[in-house]
Amino acid sequence: MTGIAPEAARESADASSRTGGPNLAGETRAARPGRLSRLGAWLTASVVIVGGTLICKLPDGPVWRFADLAGGIAYRVSRERRDRARRNLRRVVEWMAANEVGDERYRRAATDPRVLESLVRSAFRSLAHYYMEVLRTSRFTAAYVNERIVLDTVAEVDEALGTRRALILVGMHFGSIEMPGLFAMSRLGDVTTAIETLPNKRIQSYLYGIRVSHGLRIVGLAEAGTELIAALRRNEPIGLIADRDITGGGIAVEMFGATTKIPAGPVLLASQTGAPLYVAGVRRVAPGRYRGKLWPVPIPQSGSRRERSRAMLQEEARLFERIVVDAPDQWLACFHQIWPDLEQSANQGSGGTR
Repeated sequence: MTGIAPEAARESADASSRTGGPNLAGETRAARPGRLSRLGAWLTASVVIVGGTLICKLPDGPVWRFADLAGGIAYRVSRERRDRARRNLRRVVEWMAANEVGDERYRRAATDPRVLESLVRSAFRSLAHYYMEVLRTSRFTAAYVNERIVLDTVAEVDEALGTRRALILVGMHFGSIEMPGLFAMSRLGDVTTAIETLPNKRIQSYLYGIRVSHGLRIVGLAEAGTELIAALRRNEPIGLIADRDITGGGIAVEMFGATTKIPAGPVLLASQTGAPLYVAGVRRVAPGRYRGKLWPVPIPQSGSRRERSRAMLQEEARLFERIVVDAPDQWLACFHQIWPDLEQSANQGSGGTR
């Protein structure tokens, strides 16, 4: 969802403020303090802004080919991210194979290391495509978005987005993260969300301007709880991305057969306001072409408030699984820590150096 959690852009800016360069490969190094650091931040913002302006003017073909090239380079140079993506994607495809869900070409990766490695390489290309989409967001008009997204759950989308009202849209670090929010705003008008402030103020201002122009109402994290509840009580929609625990305050759920944590925020907001909760995801099926899904999160009719909330969180995780199995290599969370047991095993195997 555009602007709802632009984590890749935020991480790039974080690393750029430290390194003076973009972070597609996920590698960082310490920067010198003072004037040189400020100059690096200024140069990085200039590259992002000029590059984004140029990319917006180019036709689709060259942009997507450049994304594939950049993703391939990142795959080769970023060993740590490559190793983590391999571990996470192996867990996903092994679960898919054990449960006989998803396309056979993905399930083969559970037993064929070459197929798994191809999947990891594809994940880097997906990440690069996401970066390009962030920079090209100003091109994504309502007509563009509706022309290029095919809905797999038409009835559910029409029910959820048929009228402007209080609802909570939950997106993922998956596929085209921008598209679900853009599509929702084409149906509902402005949507309120909360995002973190980027260290690089020029990039922050650049991305802020793009997202606000599409109808996104952005609030800071400090006032997020109050503002999001207020928006729901004004009968307005809000959006959040909640498939990965970034702050460390998530609640344990089972996802792909193992315990992880996901943010409780969307479910708590639904519990406090009575607003319906939906999970959405949009995957790429070709350069500049997408398919989207959306499902409601059922509300349990029995149990304590705590039990109902935990049941909703687990159902949310199940819906995340249903989205990811369509294209595991487009789940960009695979580049980050998801399952503690995998991270612990990796640290033990490397002597605790990672």
